[in-house]
Amino acid sequence: MLLNLTDVLTSEEKTRSEDIAIEMEAFESRMGRFVITKKSPLHLEMRNVKPGCAELKGHAEITQVMCCDRCLKEMPVDISLDFVRNVFSPDVIDSEIADDSDTGLMDGYQLNIEVLVYNELLMNQPEKVLCKPDCKGICKKCGKDLNEGECGCDTFVPDPRMAVLQDIFNANKEV
Repeated sequence: MLLNLTDVLTSEEKTRSEDIAIEMEAFESRMGRFVITKKSPLHLEMRNVKPGCAELKGHAEITQVMCCDRCLKEMPVDISLDFVRNVFSPDVIDSEIADDSDTGLMDGYQLNIEVLVYNELLMNQPEKVLCKPDCKGICKKCGKDLNEGECGCDTFVPDPRMAVLQDIFNANKEV
């Protein structure tokens, strides 16, 4: 979806506020595909800060389905998008501005809402997703969910610093 920002980019001190429906049904990246189950409209406040430059302030609430990093159960994850960003008209050419501008965000005087929401979701993805803070994960041997109970697998891991002593005992065993 494209939003026309001609009036905000060309008029001094012009402000505008809009609520825009988010059309994205799933977020896809290298991390995987996450279905969006709930989303609020994107509240966007636009303000002209100087000729050819507009400041965008946005807020949206999105819930997407992700897997717990320890036990792999699917769970809803709430993500709050709050951002402030500057966009520039196509006739503003400045080397300082070129570093700050996002590629693909503006198409002439049109703001690409899908790219804006995608970029903000990408920046706000959680680093670690846990179904609960004390999630025990899954057994390394049998794959049972340890939150449901112990599996009975032998989880003893010998100290590698003692491996030399173990080799000596194993060498001197009588058959």
